[in-house]
Amino acid sequence: MVVRWFRGEHDVPKLGRDHRVSRATAYRYIHEGIAVLAAQAPNLHQALDRAQAEGLAYVILDGTLIPIDRCAEQTISVKGEPIDAWYSRKAHQHAGNLQALSAPGGLPLWIAEVEPGSVHDLSAARAQVLGALYAAAARGLPTLADSGYDGAGIGIHTPIRQPEGNQILSPDNHTYNRLLRALRCLGERGFALLKGRWRTLQHVTVSPSRIGDIARAALVLTHFEHDYLPAIR
Repeated sequence: MVVRWFRGEHDVPKLGRDHRVSRATAYRYIHEGIAVLAAQAPNLHQALDRAQAEGLAYVILDGTLIPIDRCAEQTISVKGEPIDAWYSRKAHQHAGNLQALSAPGGLPLWIAEVEPGSVHDLSAARAQVLGALYAAAARGLPTLADSGYDGAGIGIHTPIRQPEGNQILSPDNHTYNRLLRALRCLGERGFALLKGRWRTLQHVTVSPSRIGDIARAALVLTHFEHDYLPAIR
């Protein structure tokens, strides 16, 4: 039942009938299943330690927006103005912001707690992951990211921006950007892998505060399918 829900079958009463349980029991099973799976997801330090132990050359930092139903929650913007916390002006929709780390081949390794859609990727990364990535970079595990993370800090490699005015990038900088893009392209399919396989992440109808747990539960299911669950000692 839980796996069917993650695959996008959101008619919970029908799921309950198929499995011969009441509607209330079906909802309870799904929420309990999410909690049990999410609890098995690796935390940030576990994911980075394993990546380094397995000899990964780098990890990919990426963010995505998970669409949600309209959510009326106010917050104060950096300009001191009241705004809709979960509304993303970038995507023009209500959403939750998720940050994740992926392996060079595209397998997602770790997923952060959800931030409201009004939070930009760099701000979300600062709150959730950058401190640990600095330490990982000092140990020889750098991070690659797109231009949305420009200015993230030492060890976070982002494209070099186009100079202002009529200036152009030097051949060396242009080559650097092409190499960085080529290295990132496979790793950035991590969210596509999660959303494509576990369609419940394409639009979340429960409380947006549950997005992090739902995504981490989907991460555990993905690790199971790819035989990446940690060995039981």
